[in-house]
Amino acid sequence: MVCRMFRIETEVDKARLDLLRIRLRDTNTAASPVLRALRGTPDEREVPLHIWALDETDTLAGGLAGHTWATWLHVAYLWVDERHRGTGLGSRLLAEAERVAREERGCRAARLETWDFQAPEFYRKKGYQVVCEIPDYPPGITEYTLTKVLG
Repeated sequence: MVCRMFRIETEVDKARLDLLRIRLRDTNTAASPVLRALRGTPDEREVPLHIWALDETDTLAGGLAGHTWATWLHVAYLWVDERHRGTGLGSRLLAEAERVAREERGCRAARLETWDFQAPEFYRKKGYQVVCEIPDYPPGITEYTLTKVLG
């Protein structure tokens, strides 16, 4: 048996971080026929999707940040300023993201994560279904992953 010494690092500089990401992506892609089939297609890349709402004074009232990838919309953040909650703005932002993803980017499904103190019921009302529940993540809180077929 050969014994090798390795130096393990927990922090890396940007150049090495980019190299690591590329190496992991390429290795995972090579191991998966589905990911290999995406190579060279528009679905291969994550494309940012940002939607924002400004109020009558041009102040940010709410917004959604996410991306599309491989026929999926991933909603990372949906936020509405406290003064505008209950007005339907969150629903409008989510609906616009789903429309852009479906009509302009060919997405067939959406996914997102939320915590129990945030908005799981809001998303359920919008047609999302819980596909994963992680209790105590972080301690005392439950995280949910939800998905929706974009009709």
